[in-house]
Amino acid sequence: MVELNPYDWIDRSLETIERANWYRSTQVIASLPGTEVAIDGRKLLNFGSNDYLGLAGDDRVIRAAMAATHQFGTGSTGSRLTSGHKQLHEDLEQAIARLKGTEAALVFSSGYLANLGTIAALASKRDLILSDRSNHSSLKNGALLSGATVIEYKHGDVDDLRQQLQVHRTSYRRCLIITDTVFSMDGDICPLPDILVLSIEYAAMLLLDEAHATGIFGTTGAGVVEHYNCGGKPLVEIGTLSKAIGSLGGYVAGSFSLINFLKNRCASWIYTTGLSPADTAAALTSIEIISTTPQLQQQLWANVADLKQLFIDRLPDLPLIPSASPIICLELPDAQTALTMGNKLKQAGIFAPAIRPPTVPTSRIRLSLMATHQRSQLEQLVDAIETIWG
Repeated sequence: MVELNPYDWIDRSLETIERANWYRSTQVIASLPGTEVAIDGRKLLNFGSNDYLGLAGDDRVIRAAMAATHQFGTGSTGSRLTSGHKQLHEDLEQAIARLKGTEAALVFSSGYLANLGTIAALASKRDLILSDRSNHSSLKNGALLSGATVIEYKHGDVDDLRQQLQVHRTSYRRCLIITDTVFSMDGDICPLPDILVLSIEYAAMLLLDEAHATGIFGTTGAGVVEHYNCGGKPLVEIGTLSKAIGSLGGYVAGSFSLINFLKNRCASWIYTTGLSPADTAAALTSIEIISTTPQLQQQLWANVADLKQLFIDRLPDLPLIPSASPIICLELPDAQTALTMGNKLKQAGIFAPAIRPPTVPTSRIRLSLMATHQRSQLEQLVDAIETIWG
């Protein structure tokens, strides 16, 4: 029998989500980004941000965004191929290419769009995509959108990736391996040198999402590719401007041929309004700061080392997920425990969000560090966790 109201299923679906403790809702942050944020009228220490270098609230970045808005307006008004192209976009793309050590770069309106469009442009129904099981949603959905055959290999498992290549590679015209370099919900990094060797051996393209690595890893902040000294290889490097760079948007960096191909075949770039002047100028200024202020990156890693040592000294049995990045996760048995822990931390003056399925396979509290955190703030975090955990 046909239901009288075709939307009734939505309420039933929401009830199921709530029963599983998977329900999500927004909370207003009523302050500038930083190590302290205002939520519900209270000032909380912020350990829930991807603003790793503290640039989203930096006066220099804010001034650059304001100046661009005054000069060029609030929006780009069209796609980059029509009325939406500015010299600012070219300047930013050149700055990204310099940072990444590539021939060229292309700026998108978001990192999600960069992944969706690039993957769908590089692979189609006659091709094979091999994807790390823990990849970000944008990588997984880009693979599905492409129409290619998609096979997931075990997370970070080079042997399993090799086996999949041995079994399947010769059955397909082209092959694309896709992986995050820093996994945003665990904090670990991919075994890039070994994956690169396999990509060359099996004539597979290799696409890397450097979203949580750009500005953080490598001597100059170019990312995990630089960290492993894998620059200059035939790679497709994708990232975001919304995390360590403190703005909005995404990018693809690679060869001139790759970028020119995407300008002609990547739907999520061709048919999307160009990045706003404010966001473009903010990102450009942030990259300049990153390139000239290595102390920011150094302080971030000092904070990571300090917090890990505090956990070792005071909470040695805390169930932390192994991490090689500024993302440190406390693994918890279920969604309700994670919600309770997050609420107790909030009561103690700490903002650290609970992350639950289906975003992740196991529930956790995700802590992310910033270069601008002070030692006293790290100690306050550990004090709160020790009190709640104890």
